[in-house]
Amino acid sequence: MKITKLLALLTTALIVGGAVAAESPLKFGVGLFQPDREKNDATYRPLADYLSKKLNRPVELRTVDSWEGLAKSLANGETDIALMGPWGYVLANHQAGALVISTILYDGKPEYFAITITHPKSGINTLADLKGKTFAFGDKGSTSGYLIPLHYLMTQGITPEKYFSKVVHTSHQAIETQVTQGVLDAGADYNRNRNAMIEQGLIKAEDSKIIWTSAPLPNDAFAVSSALAGDKALIGQLQGALGDLGEALKANSKLLPPHYTGFVSRDNAFYKPIRDAGLATGKLQAK
Repeated sequence: MKITKLLALLTTALIVGGAVAAESPLKFGVGLFQPDREKNDATYRPLADYLSKKLNRPVELRTVDSWEGLAKSLANGETDIALMGPWGYVLANHQAGALVISTILYDGKPEYFAITITHPKSGINTLADLKGKTFAFGDKGSTSGYLIPLHYLMTQGITPEKYFSKVVHTSHQAIETQVTQGVLDAGADYNRNRNAMIEQGLIKAEDSKIIWTSAPLPNDAFAVSSALAGDKALIGQLQGALGDLGEALKANSKLLPPHYTGFVSRDNAFYKPIRDAGLATGKLQAK
């Protein structure tokens, strides 16, 4: 009798173990929000571990260096779920059917702002003062670093390559650093990044001046690939886990970087302002 029970237990364990093993890891792509890949991985690994526990499924974290690259990886199946910038999400949605399920909250708000910054001693006070100056955009998958400032410049009749003496594309952190050092005259960034770099002592507030601020923009999207977009059970689990994150932060503040306070469920319509800017600039083709 004891042997029979033992065999039954072993059989059950093998079946359960096989089911767990069959549950493939979710590949979680995260944009380069921090100054380097190592710090980015360390910052977002607690979130990956949290999701793994809530879903009872392995979640593999992967930092992708550019917003454009993250959009492509979500589109081509290299990434299953992603925390990504709004423009990157819109690209992945438009090109490959990726689906937003939640929006991250910053100080309790689902929105942020694109900004243009310069050094206070540059003599630049408005965008009109930038003619003939050097200017930095973020990579071409960036919302606040590229799409939104480009759209605004176009509404003012400005073609960057003709208006500025030099145009470069680099990371948000590099833009802030080089502008505060006087290497670049001005650049595009977003308020959350500037605030974070000041708080971390990476730049000094007195060395950076904002000369333009956008209308409110939807915060970073938590999206799933088109392959998972129809999996209502998984999406429900993910939205539940992300919705519980605000409460979980009270016990473990390292689940998200400072000022991030959780997630709120949002759908594709929330990202319409980004989609409209993409169509207006010709960076997105109407279907």
